[in-house]
Amino acid sequence: MKTTLDNTPKTPDFSGLSPAEMAAVINDLQEQLAAKEAALQSQLQQHDEALRRRDNYIAILEELLRHKKIQQFAASSEKQPNQIVLFDEAELEVAIDELRDELPDDVEEADAPPRSRKRRQRGFSVTLLRERIELTLSDDEKAGASRTFFTKVKEELEYIPAQLKVLEYWQEKAVFEQDGEERVIAAARSTHPLGKCIATPSLLAYLITSKYADGLPLYRQEQMFKRLGHDLSRTSMAHWIIRLNDVFKPLMTLIRETQNGSDYLQADETRIQVLKEDGKKAQSDKWMWGWENASIVLYIKTVLLRRAKRASPRILATSPKFSLHAVESMR
Repeated sequence: MKTTLDNTPKTPDFSGLSPAEMAAVINDLQEQLAAKEAALQSQLQQHDEALRRRDNYIAILEELLRHKKIQQFAASSEKQPNQIVLFDEAELEVAIDELRDELPDDVEEADAPPRSRKRRQRGFSVTLLRERIELTLSDDEKAGASRTFFTKVKEELEYIPAQLKVLEYWQEKAVFEQDGEERVIAAARSTHPLGKCIATPSLLAYLITSKYADGLPLYRQEQMFKRLGHDLSRTSMAHWIIRLNDVFKPLMTLIRETQNGSDYLQADETRIQVLKEDGKKAQSDKWMWGWENASIVLYIKTVLLRRAKRASPRILATSPKFSLHAVESMR
């Protein structure tokens, strides 16, 4: 005969208790129930806090990832809906640091994305111009002192804003009278690279550097010069750059000869479109060839009716028709 164990908890018999004892038992049971409820509530709060910290941690990592993707992979074109975010570089870096500060204390450094902060530079380059500013004591403050001396307490980096100025050339002339006739002698004028041109060589160098080294289009430079006080049209700047083609030919030829004499040479090509080129349609194939060795990077624009296999040997073997699209940058 099988027997079944009865695991049902037995209900206490309170029938023999007095009203006072019954009240005490009820009070004790209520305290136990309240304690269990408080413990359960504490566990729920701890669980909710853990979930909140986890969600916050995930949100911070996702935001860090989004900022880093913007910095690394976002398009450089200004014609995009999120361009206002990309221009706020300072705010972006500060936001990343603030998000890092919000990471939980128990997160290991290896779990968080590495900081891209560079080592702080101590001092400034010795090649920079320096100006000494002396902070002096008043006569009353140093009255009775046996001696005074100066100590350097601070260095600051100052930016001198760009400015335009007009150079007025006044040519001295001498008049000689001889046999009733006048003979005039004028002081020699300095030679200008472009002959008749209102731009100084330093301005021409700035235009070329800004456009080809810093990627600043002529229309933006036009706006900058307007803010500086003079309307300098982009058409004039473009004509100056094109006219410098003949001026730089000897330099470009020397650069090519130096580059071709190196131990190795790397090359790459990119299709480009040049408008209003004499004798060529706008749809013709144009190529920007990039040549590089250990010390020189050279870009040459060539025009090909078709992409021939022997294009590269021809460019290396002959003196190409240079234009100022061929820009050399020394490393």
